[in-house]
Amino acid sequence: MRDASGVPGAPVPGAPVPGAPVPGAPAYSVVVPTVGRPCLADCLRALAAAAGHPPEEVVVVDDRPEPDGGLPLEAAGVLRERVRALRTGGRGPAAARNAGWHTVGTPWTVFLDDDVRVLPDWSRRLAEDLRAAGATTGGIQGRLTVPLPGDRRPTDWERGTAGLERAAWATADMAYRTAALTAVGGFDERFRRAFREDADLALRMRGAGWTLRRGSRTTRHPVRPADRWVSVRAQRGNADDALMNRLHGRDWWSRAEAPRGRLPRHVLVTAAALAATACAAAGRHRAAGLAGALWTLGTAEFALARIGPGPRTRHEIGTMLATSVVIPPLAVGHWLHGTVRHRGAVPVGGRP
Repeated sequence: MRDASGVPGAPVPGAPVPGAPVPGAPAYSVVVPTVGRPCLADCLRALAAAAGHPPEEVVVVDDRPEPDGGLPLEAAGVLRERVRALRTGGRGPAAARNAGWHTVGTPWTVFLDDDVRVLPDWSRRLAEDLRAAGATTGGIQGRLTVPLPGDRRPTDWERGTAGLERAAWATADMAYRTAALTAVGGFDERFRRAFREDADLALRMRGAGWTLRRGSRTTRHPVRPADRWVSVRAQRGNADDALMNRLHGRDWWSRAEAPRGRLPRHVLVTAAALAATACAAAGRHRAAGLAGALWTLGTAEFALARIGPGPRTRHEIGTMLATSVVIPPLAVGHWLHGTVRHRGAVPVGGRP
């Protein structure tokens, strides 16, 4: 049988075994969803270089809607005989992770993103994390570190990525007890982006009586290249926030240890813009001027809050000014769309 790369996936007799399991540490499998980005090869190389307690298998889930070529599975080196690939056809990272963990037979499943780099002592420290897990421990989070430029201030995109260092239960490196995943139904596949599906699962895990904790292992999460409009596209996540409100109540932010964000301010800024337009159309020029001034102040405050901590180059300032104008109405629009679309949603395994 051949896997999705077109390379025979069966173990090769006599192939080298990448280290021996740590005594007393549970076995685990690694699941890596991918859309075929070049960084996958670096992720697999780093995983192969982490000696001490190798995974039983590595499941790479190809979520490209229409795969164009194979995946760089040979980058796994000494782990290659333990790597297999699945295809999910573009259903999103939550569905890709579900497809992966449903096929493993180990007590623990470790989820890695395809753009992370585990450190050389990662598997040994993971063994310590798993060995110390109590009977009710459902998940253990790895510690993420985001390398930032040392010769200048980070850009808005780089600072946003660096926020992963403080994120709770991020699936960029998250180990879950496979039985706990089965008990709560895994990831909610209504989350089609890599956003909030981790918080949703964590809340359901805790609600089912499992505990989550942070481990000792560390994983690097480099800042991937992005164009100047990446922050505009990220506003689609507001629809996922609306889904979270429906599934977990409006206090889910604090329970999931998630930052609240600027949506309330975006609502005010957008309302001011709409009021200015409506008043101008009705000939109420004084009211239109006041509402326009409020919109201008709100937009300027948003732009300055993003420009101030950054490198303040011409490109960065121009990007922040342009995107700060369009982000508030887009954020509100995506949130309203999500509120309507998910108005009848119930949690996985829940009842209306």
